[in-house]
Amino acid sequence: MMFEQKRLHPIAILFNLIVIIKNTLFIIIAAFLGISVSYFFLIGILGFILFIIVFSFLSWYRFIYWIENDELRIEYGIFVRKKRMISKNRIQSIDLTANPIHRLLGLVKVQVETAGSNEGAEASLSAVHLTEAEQLKSILKEQSLSSDIAEEVEQQNQVQEKISPQRLFMAGTTSSSIGVLLAIVAFGFSKVEQFLPEHLYENTVALIISFSLSMIIVLAFLFFFILWLIGIAGTMLKYWNFTIVKQGKELLIQRGLLETKQLTIPLNRIQAIEIEQSLIRQPLGYVSLHVVVAGSDVKEGFPVVFPFMRMVEVESFLQRFLPDYTGMLVPLKPLPKRALKFYIFRALIPMIILSILIWYFLPNFLWVIILLSMLGIGIGYLRYKDSGYRIQGKKVTWCKRLIGKTIVLVYHRRIQAFEEKQFKVQAWQKLATARLSIIGSLGAGTHYTLKDLEEADVEEIGDWYSYREN
Repeated sequence: MMFEQKRLHPIAILFNLIVIIKNTLFIIIAAFLGISVSYFFLIGILGFILFIIVFSFLSWYRFIYWIENDELRIEYGIFVRKKRMISKNRIQSIDLTANPIHRLLGLVKVQVETAGSNEGAEASLSAVHLTEAEQLKSILKEQSLSSDIAEEVEQQNQVQEKISPQRLFMAGTTSSSIGVLLAIVAFGFSKVEQFLPEHLYENTVALIISFSLSMIIVLAFLFFFILWLIGIAGTMLKYWNFTIVKQGKELLIQRGLLETKQLTIPLNRIQAIEIEQSLIRQPLGYVSLHVVVAGSDVKEGFPVVFPFMRMVEVESFLQRFLPDYTGMLVPLKPLPKRALKFYIFRALIPMIILSILIWYFLPNFLWVIILLSMLGIGIGYLRYKDSGYRIQGKKVTWCKRLIGKTIVLVYHRRIQAFEEKQFKVQAWQKLATARLSIIGSLGAGTHYTLKDLEEADVEEIGDWYSYREN
């Protein structure tokens, strides 16, 4: 099947322009704030706008792609002509993404990943007609579009699962995105002072301080309620119509309302499975499932293979989509009781620092110190209680907690390194720390650490990893 030389859709010029503006936005804002507006300044701005428009057009014009001799070939570059050739045999996955502009024009973004991708996608085509993208994908994946029989057999062998809108809403209400939003708001609030007139900023702060305590509580409640609603909306937009299909040796995932994504995850690139359970979802018995994929895009994190399901449904899900990982959700070997004091001590350290700051700057709020102490003890106890491991033949189940709980299922052959560590204090208590490392995002290591295990247990894990005899 032929695929002749093509250029991206002309809307790629706009995408190039947006990328340049996004990368230089901070410099542009700083220039407006730091340099007085003058005739020469306006000429400079107009010149800069003209330059990035011409640059975006030339970047689009010089970018061509085609398939030749079983290779995806790309040529690009304005001043330096660059050529990239990607063999079909090296391609691990081809993902299609469509934002609202793409969907309006019937386009998609094509991202090609190989086993050696170390900076996100090996190749990215920002605007391609959907039919051409499907044709490109079929040729590169060596699928025959005309083979109706093969297609029918594949469809019969497909396993599919789709999330319902009700479950997706529950996922939004129990997501931890409100914490992320709070961090974004806090960062924006810390920077807004630089961009607002001083008198406006001071008057606003003075107005808030003048409110009564009851008014501040009401405003705080409204603030968190709005963030909660935004978190629900964000989750629903991101995972709308989430569908996972197992087809041959690949998992195909489609999701998104405003921006639709079609992800391909080869089963042989999965390094481990993570079952995540936040503090809100744990009492309700719900989890989200992720897979650690070698070379996955770090910006997206580990791919979600199902965003929200009951814990009791995980085994059934694994049997249908990832049967190699079944039978691993078993009771774990717990930590010794003498490890509890170390977990509580570590959790109390940040609380002690916060308490000192409150005692110094806000002496009228000393009661908060008691709450922080109780919170630290509670987090430390949960970390101790939920940590553990279990070895079963060539598989190990690993459980740890920072705030949320994470259960890791990993095969022996996927573990790249094992590390044992023991501090003096741990040696006195006959405890030690174990760390397993696997390949994670962008080829970098992903590490799973369990602190304060029995010395004998750490030896057992080390022997299992190195196949030594006990």
